[in-house]
Order: sequence, then C-alpha cells, then structure tokens
Amino acid sequence: MFPLAKTALSRLQVRSILQTMARQSHQKRAPDFHDKYGNAILASGAIFCISTWTYTATQIGIEWNLSPVGRVTPKEWRDQ
Repeated sequence: MFPLAKTALSRLQVRSILQTMARQSHQKRAPDFHDKYGNAILASGAIFCISTWTYTATQIGIEWNLSPVGRVTPKEWRDQ
C-alpha cells in the first residue's frame, strides 16, 4: 500500500471511531418504553401463547394417537 493511502485510511478510521464515540456520548440516558415495559410485554406474550396452546391441546378433543399399543389388532395371515 502506498504511504499516502495508508495515512488517509488511518485518518478515516480514527475519524469514524471519534464519530462513534461522540454519538454514544450524546445518547439520552432516560429509560424509554422498551426499557420500562419490554420484559413485562415479552413475559405476558409468552404466558398467553403457552396458555392458548395448552388449552388447545387439552380441551378441544384432538386424538393424538401417540402409541398404537392396544389399538391395533393384527390380522391372521393364515386365514385367507
């Protein structure tokens, strides 16, 4: 790399770092809506979703057929 290009590139990197630091230092420190209520909304949504699926899975009469033991009767293969 040429020395002039290398110097210009390092100046750009330093400038972008300084701009990033300035942006971060000027951010507001007061809590916003997400800081105040974000976790509560996330938890209530998860509880709602879990309770809805639990109700659906247990109360509407879906036949899940998890195990065929005792439900399947084999045919006699010799009696044809």
